[in-house]
Amino acid sequence: MTSFIHSKVRFFLFGLGCLMSWDSSQAWAKDVVDHVVDAKQLQKIQHVIVIYGENRSFDNLYGLFPGANGITKQGIVQVDNDGNPLPRLPDVWTGNPPIADPSYPRLANQPFQLDGPQVHKAYSVETRDLVHRFYQNQEQIDGGKMDRYAAVSDAGGLVMGYYDGSNMKLWKIAKRYTLADHFFMGAFGGSFLNHMWLVCACTPVFPNAPASLVAVVDNENKLTRKPTSPVSALDGPPQFVLDGAVTPDGYGINTLQSSYQPSGIAPSANGDYRLADTSANPLPPQTEKTIGDALSEKNVSWAWYAGGWSKALRDGIQPPGAKRAVIYAEDGINFQPHHQPFNYFKRYAPGTQERARHLKDGEEFLSAIKKGNLPKVAFYKPEGKLNQHPGYADIAAGDEHIADLIGRIQKSPLWKNTLIIVTYDENGGFWDHVAPPPGDRWGPSNRVPTLIISPYAKQGYVDHTPYDTTAILKFITRRFHLQPLPGIRPAAGDLTGALQF
Repeated sequence: MTSFIHSKVRFFLFGLGCLMSWDSSQAWAKDVVDHVVDAKQLQKIQHVIVIYGENRSFDNLYGLFPGANGITKQGIVQVDNDGNPLPRLPDVWTGNPPIADPSYPRLANQPFQLDGPQVHKAYSVETRDLVHRFYQNQEQIDGGKMDRYAAVSDAGGLVMGYYDGSNMKLWKIAKRYTLADHFFMGAFGGSFLNHMWLVCACTPVFPNAPASLVAVVDNENKLTRKPTSPVSALDGPPQFVLDGAVTPDGYGINTLQSSYQPSGIAPSANGDYRLADTSANPLPPQTEKTIGDALSEKNVSWAWYAGGWSKALRDGIQPPGAKRAVIYAEDGINFQPHHQPFNYFKRYAPGTQERARHLKDGEEFLSAIKKGNLPKVAFYKPEGKLNQHPGYADIAAGDEHIADLIGRIQKSPLWKNTLIIVTYDENGGFWDHVAPPPGDRWGPSNRVPTLIISPYAKQGYVDHTPYDTTAILKFITRRFHLQPLPGIRPAAGDLTGALQF
């Protein structure tokens, strides 16, 4: 046990040292002071609603937004594996083994418009998914240079793509309210870890994980490449010895499945069908304190609503070998178990009152909006087909869905005292030109779009205040007088820079 603790300390100090050496914006380099908002003024906000989308960098969707720190054609030049500038972007890779996708032209070494005349990929069209994992994300950031996205991605040049989002409904809503253009995702990598940071500002632990799950890293804490890995990014994406889901010192960083259904791991034949088969190595139940726990301590009502939750619950407890159509997208919902962070925590295990009280279906969210009886704090996770995730969802359907939700709230009795935060879990592997600020071993990482919508939000405003995902937790903590979670970053801001009373 002592060696495990010492190992954790060594890795933390190494990661912190690397991150603190990054050259970031002057805005964050100074001590970030939360905007002074009178506590009585904050009481006017009776409901906080967080809508959590998927896998888009700020530049990818809002890089052309008026007044924002946006994208330019003279962007950061992407470099090859040897550190020299690439003569062009790598091909957009597809298939396994990877080949050039013929629907994309050869692209110059600069950002390019996906829905422009060169590529013709409207945001009603799905693109392929892009690698968005813990170690790759840090290597892409390259100490704040932001110049290794194309070289480290499994999607090649696609990482540099962006859209003219001006026809999106959410873009139009952002023009009416507040768009935060320096809001950074809470943790490096993918959806699993960033959902954890949304609810607990923590990284889950997996001590004694099997070797098959543990990442193989070098003495610089980078993934070890195979001898057969391409010398140049123009020849193909990198190949790694083992890109595991767990760090060598026992933290879960990439997608792991829950011990509780719904899970990507089916039940065991002879066990409780509400549980995942432990022989397939689900993440052990977590015990860290969550924002839900903090709200419950103060008797503040809250819920996590997920599209497809009820169907996925029924799907998950089927016997091994049964067709699990909801979880595996065959019914069109495409429920993502690793997007359900509270389902990883022991306090919300199957059969508990806490689970029944707080983990709910998306249809209940719509009903509560209509009736005007949402809890004080509501998190909403769209189902897979509506969450805008590359590879299985387009932008247009999610844009329509989230804009419709906002419209429903605005027409309800809730609107007059509600704050809506629309944000994204992570960048989905897409490039963004702004270096993330110094932080800790886990993050923060790339900018993600964030809209702040409320009668108390500044109108037609771009908020340049530096925030990260834990700013949401800080705001909820301030508004409802909660005990702060230890992982909330002091420099994360508290969103009040977007408000006026």
